[in-house]
Amino acid sequence: MRYLLLLHVDESGWSGLTPDEQSTAMTDYAAFGQALQGSGGLVANGRLTPSTAATSIRTVGGNPVTMDGPFAETKEQVAGFYLIEAASRDAALDWARRCPAAMYGTVEVREVA
Repeated sequence: MRYLLLLHVDESGWSGLTPDEQSTAMTDYAAFGQALQGSGGLVANGRLTPSTAATSIRTVGGNPVTMDGPFAETKEQVAGFYLIEAASRDAALDWARRCPAAMYGTVEVREVA
């Protein structure tokens, strides 16, 4: 089964880290990605540009409206994702627990229908 791990973090937190802390975080993410790939479970992953660079489309009065930036004001933004293959929901949750984003924010786990 395929699962999407959505990484929700406070984007402003990155700039508050020291260069050493940023380097450690990147090393942690690289190790996590290598472990996923080594297990054969990694399908795709990616880091997203900041939410301020997003464009949202919403239908208003039957017409699509384009808006710059994220639609919802939230403390955490979607910063990246991992699309994985896992034998079960429990296995996907185990990977989510190991994801470095779980230390800084939230990892949302959703089965791909």
